Amino acid sequence: MNQPDDEQHMEQGAEAPDIEDRWLSEAERIAEALVFASAQPVSEAFIAERVARGVDIPVVMQKLKADYAMRGVNLIQVDGAWAFRTAADLSFVIRRDDNEVRKLSRAALEVLAIIAYHQPVTRAEIEDIRGVQTSKGTLDVLMESGWVRFRGRRRTPGRPVTLGTTRDFLDHFGLEELRDLPGLEELKGAGLLSGRIPANFNIPSPLMSDELAEDEDPITQMDLEELGILPPSGESSGD
Repeated sequence: MNQPDDEQHMEQGAEAPDIEDRWLSEAERIAEALVFASAQPVSEAFIAERVARGVDIPVVMQKLKADYAMRGVNLIQVDGAWAFRTAADLSFVIRRDDNEVRKLSRAALEVLAIIAYHQPVTRAEIEDIRGVQTSKGTLDVLMESGWVRFRGRRRTPGRPVTLGTTRDFLDHFGLEELRDLPGLEELKGAGLLSGRIPANFNIPSPLMSDELAEDEDPITQMDLEELGILPPSGESSGD
């Protein structure tokens, strides 16, 4: 005996939410696994490629973030990507003796702070703010740490290179985005600025995105070769 149409529609309507719930549940498991397995923050686009179509990834990630909020590890957002990190109130129990970041000099800390707040900024602009020359070695240390990168080239005579911070910088200092940068007193308290702060140093409104500014051109391979980051075109890297 066939069921009335109304009953069939009711059953079909009941099945749809169940399927949606299963998709969301599976998407949460996949997202959790991807973030857990990655040493670097994972983008929502990367996760979206690996779950069922139509799944609202921001909703999934916010749900996971809430699930982990009171645990020993938290799911945090870093520059639009996601990562698991030790809960801030438990960081004191984690030993980092074997993986300590090299202590930065006072000059390097000052330069890092200036780049973070004034980016995109050129070396000449950094020196103008500090009132002293900035050695190549200081910038090299910040580059090697993975906290500073070349952003572009300024559309001014000489086309100086512009500098900015990286996602690793945000991740290391527990910032979701640049607008979360602390104020001057917090910087001093965290050891990012020494007691002798350059007279011209101030706290401007932080950059809101990683996009090039109107007066910046993108870095090209030719620029990278000129800066010594890549071997010149046609030069073999194997020998």
